[in-house]
Amino acid sequence: MEKVDLTNKIGKAEYHKVMQELTIKMGELQRQARQMDIPITLVFEGWGASGKGMLLNKLIQALDPRGLTVYPMNNATEEDKLHPYLWRYWVRIPQRGRVAIFDQSWYQRVLAERVENLIKEKKWRKAYYEINSFERQLADDGHVIVKFFLHISKAEQKKRFREIEKDPEISWRVTDVDWLQHKQYSKHLAAVEEMIEKTNTDYAPWYLVETYDKRSAIAEVYTKVIHAIENKIREIHEKSEQNKLYQPVNKKTQSSGSAILDKIDLTKTIDKLIYKPELAKLQGEIRELTYTLYRRKIPLIIVYEGWDAAGKGSNIKRLTQTMDPRGYKVIPISAPNEVEREYHYLWRFWREIPQAGNVVVFDRSWYGRVLVERVENFCSTEEWTRAYEEINEMEEQLVESGAVVLKFWLHIDQEEQLKRFEERKNNPHKQWKITDEDWRNREQWEPYQHAIEEMLLRTSTTYAPWTIVEANSKYYARIKVLKTLIKSVETRLASK
Repeated sequence: MEKVDLTNKIGKAEYHKVMQELTIKMGELQRQARQMDIPITLVFEGWGASGKGMLLNKLIQALDPRGLTVYPMNNATEEDKLHPYLWRYWVRIPQRGRVAIFDQSWYQRVLAERVENLIKEKKWRKAYYEINSFERQLADDGHVIVKFFLHISKAEQKKRFREIEKDPEISWRVTDVDWLQHKQYSKHLAAVEEMIEKTNTDYAPWYLVETYDKRSAIAEVYTKVIHAIENKIREIHEKSEQNKLYQPVNKKTQSSGSAILDKIDLTKTIDKLIYKPELAKLQGEIRELTYTLYRRKIPLIIVYEGWDAAGKGSNIKRLTQTMDPRGYKVIPISAPNEVEREYHYLWRFWREIPQAGNVVVFDRSWYGRVLVERVENFCSTEEWTRAYEEINEMEEQLVESGAVVLKFWLHIDQEEQLKRFEERKNNPHKQWKITDEDWRNREQWEPYQHAIEEMLLRTSTTYAPWTIVEANSKYYARIKVLKTLIKSVETRLASK
């Protein structure tokens, strides 16, 4: 970066001619992206006084403000700090067809936080992996991602700081932090170069923009954004043409045999006389543990998956029965609504990640993508296939941020499910629990079992393992879940 030519200039007359064309083109492409449901994310990083505000203002003038949001991401709020690092960016990703512009971004972890020793080296080095996976997941979902670093020399920065300080109306813009960055220019420069080296990818490229000449910088930003959107539109059209020529046959998933679930002993049970006092004892322990988690600011994330009528609802009820209701939330997950379908499928789950010290229970979860969405062809093969890696990455980030992640698969056999379906059908107070969809899904037992097997094999990790719960006996299932949770939380508390 020290060798970059910062003297690129463009004449005034040429600038106005070029910008007239670029502005019209930018507006047309924004409208086209909206029609094609293409989400666009633009990231602006750069030196203090490099002209981010000016560039953002000029860029926005060519866009319809009703279709974009600008996020100034300077300092994390207290709420942000109580969540995983990428949480505050996940909840701000753009809807399909909209533009999100980040003035500073997730890169502050490997820039300011790194240089100013606000975090340990292990954390900022880990951030490269998390950032690349975050951007790859968005790109795979169809996002256009363009990242700009606005560059000026140390001498130019000092000159601009002095000019700003002379004007009493805007002198407040230069802070002690800005002068500290200037003093540590070489350290920041090394961090910037490493950042670009480790996160410059085909799906989310960096562009180094020299802002010595403002006109040249504006034209360059417009040009790069236009090219990125045009490339995405061309890619979509080409893919559409290929699909017309090579239309895949949607085949129902067939079972190739069960390696895990067939070995589960579903005869396990517990006597009611033992169950009741044991349940009360374990519930008391869980209540105390949740208070400890709150004091230690450790979030707990519990995922329930299982067959229809496996007892998830009653299990969750016993789990939360003695918890302080102010410290936990149960999130029932069904098919995504109209708004949720406008985002990356993980967005609605990131929004519900608990603050440090709180508990969230997911009654079904992100695993819907590799279960019901896979079996029922609600998503493409490409989408559910890559979801295994996306899910593992998300759960790893949650654990790395300090969360305890527990996942339970409640398993019953077909005979037990039929028995429970019939009980619900014949009980007026439980008929609401059984639907035509449940009966239809039952006919898909083998394809679902195959999908479950693959899910368990590919997403049971050392940091977020699956626990298979023998649930033909509801009493046994409840006790096993509570014991597993207590053991896992105690192990985590002992390790801190």
